[in-house]
Order: sequence, then C-alpha cells, then structure tokens
Amino acid sequence: MIRKTAAITRPKTVRKAPALADDVRVPAPGEGKRGEQGYLGYLLRQAHAAVRLTMERALADLGVTSPQFAVLTMLNAYPGLSGADVARLTFLTPQTVGVIVRNLERDGAIVMTPHPVHGRIQQWTLTPRGTALLKACRQRVLELEKRLARDLDSKAETTIRRWLAGIAADLQEE
Repeated sequence: MIRKTAAITRPKTVRKAPALADDVRVPAPGEGKRGEQGYLGYLLRQAHAAVRLTMERALADLGVTSPQFAVLTMLNAYPGLSGADVARLTFLTPQTVGVIVRNLERDGAIVMTPHPVHGRIQQWTLTPRGTALLKACRQRVLELEKRLARDLDSKAETTIRRWLAGIAADLQEE
C-alpha cells in the first residue's frame, strides 16, 4: 500500500485575484500618471510603444516590421555594417538581428559580403530591391514623423531632438 504524504492529502487553496472597485478605471494615455504627472521614463516608454505600434500598422502591408525598418535604415546610412554593429545601432539583440538579416537576405533586400581584412566578419549592404523597399517604408514613416512634430515649431523640435539625443549619449556613458 502506498502512503500519501501530507502535501498530497492537503486540500489546495485557490487564491482569487483582488477585486477592483467598480469605480476604478485605467487612465487613458495623457491622463494621470500616464500624462504630465507621470515619470519621464514611463512617458518615454509609453510614447515609444505608441510610435512603434503606429509604425507597425503603417508598414504591415509592405511586409516590413519596425525592427526590419530600423535595420534597413541603418544599413542605408552605414553600408557594410556587421550584424553586431547593426544590433548595437538598432537596440536589438544579436539573435534578433540574425533572424532579420536572414529574412531580408532571403527576400533579396540585403546582401552579405565578407570583410576585406577580417574574412569571418560578414558585412551587410542594401540591394536595389532593399533600397526600393526602404524608400516605400520611409514615405510612410515620414508621415508619422510629420504627425509627431505637427504641433512643434522648428525651435521646439530642435530642442526635443537635442534632449532625446542627449539622454541617449549621457546614459550610455554609465
């Protein structure tokens, strides 16, 4: 006969999630802590999430994700980057960049060439198809950029760009 241990014979208690009051509602973006009273880090993340979702929707019918757009953009700006360089510039993991470059290469948007000195390093560049795809993506993303800056005069836009770039430079030093 098998003896049951105490753990097996004890009844299990089911914990219920705490009930929310009927009058509690989650604030919309721009309200409460999701607005001007919120933490700057949270507000930056909230804005980033909104921009990324809008960009994903704008690029969906082109079959391009926002990380793919970032990779294409960086390869256009800096041809011959390695996968590791692309990962650093796009804030993506090397594994994610590996998947993205394989898919973009398969689709004929980028091509790999070995580094002229360090043959083990793979350098990526856009193909004519990749350049055309990036151009189509950019038209849509530029509309989003215009929407982001529509209520800003040029001085305010310059100040915000300087502030955002300064944050990245300052915090990267730590």
